[in-house]
Amino acid sequence: MIEVLAKLGRGPVFLAGEVLECVITFTNPLSASSTSASSEMLAWASAQIHCQFHASENRVALPPSDGNKHDVQAENETVFVPNRGERGQCILSTPPKILFCDLRLDPGESKSYSYCETLPIDGPPSFRGQSVKYVYKLTIGCQRVNSPIKLLRVPFRVLVLHGLKDYQFPQDEAVAPSNPFLEEEEGLKKDSRLADLATELLMVATSRRSLHLYNISNTRGKVGTFCIFKTVYKIGEDVIGTFNFSEGDIPCLQFSVSLQTEESIQEEFQRRRGQPVSFSTHARHQESCLHTAQSSFSLPIPLSSTPGFTTNIVSLKWRLHFEFVTSRESAGNCVVRGSQSEAVTWTGVEQMEVDTFSWDLPIKVLPTNPILASYVSQFSSTNSITI
Repeated sequence: MIEVLAKLGRGPVFLAGEVLECVITFTNPLSASSTSASSEMLAWASAQIHCQFHASENRVALPPSDGNKHDVQAENETVFVPNRGERGQCILSTPPKILFCDLRLDPGESKSYSYCETLPIDGPPSFRGQSVKYVYKLTIGCQRVNSPIKLLRVPFRVLVLHGLKDYQFPQDEAVAPSNPFLEEEEGLKKDSRLADLATELLMVATSRRSLHLYNISNTRGKVGTFCIFKTVYKIGEDVIGTFNFSEGDIPCLQFSVSLQTEESIQEEFQRRRGQPVSFSTHARHQESCLHTAQSSFSLPIPLSSTPGFTTNIVSLKWRLHFEFVTSRESAGNCVVRGSQSEAVTWTGVEQMEVDTFSWDLPIKVLPTNPILASYVSQFSSTNSITI
């Protein structure tokens, strides 16, 4: 028996273009003093990253593909196919890397191997939508002699920041500060610079503030105004907006604001022409606002949500969806004289004729620091199997 443990050192969330590093440890758990203790042998082990794509047959019409031919591979074959047995198509994969050949482990002995690979910068982000899914996994395959291949799959999340792909790092870095007492691999240096650049780009894009003022009105007149100071956010931030109903001619009885994503399939891949777009609500605020002069809301963008993106099959956009309920007649005011000593009770009307209308405001949502997103990730940094 051999225990195989894979651990992602920094966490299960990465930016496309970063280097994924995983330490894989093989252990013979039997104690040397055990009567049944003996050396264990593994013929080979290899690792590879792949992105699996799955589409809903009811919503997406894909061209015929033979990408699933490996799914029927017999278990005793010696070919390493990372996506064997999984649903969907493998749309992206890195070259496989051999960890070792002919490994012998004595009782109680362990050996660790470091796997490093740069994540493709032009791949899609991790996404689990109503119509399509993009799932990234690191698969470690190992085999005993005359035994079936065993696969250990390590799922992780990929965030895509547009603009990193076209950035060219300067060739001459002689003026860059460095520590001569520390040895740093070139790949890790570039990976660190990529993370720093992504943080800087995100800060510049999301810190710009300017007043956006919108008039809210229907066919009967003006209801109020809406104010928001920016329309570009990172996942994990709060969307904050304010309403001013004091200048409105039409009384607003109730409003709601929903933070939504809009998942649409490209026209050439739609199962039915003109099929509806799929919406998902991530946060919602509702308030009764009769006789309210001003109000506000704060909607958090979940760290687990997917930033907006577009591929040849699907696009994901973010928006604020507003719904208003207004009165067709004056709601009346409760006036209490300052000199009045007795208590006064004001009762609202039991029935009122109303109008409803909605409005959508597009916003842009970008990724965040992958280390921050790792804290709420559903994936574990450590995975293991026993073979």
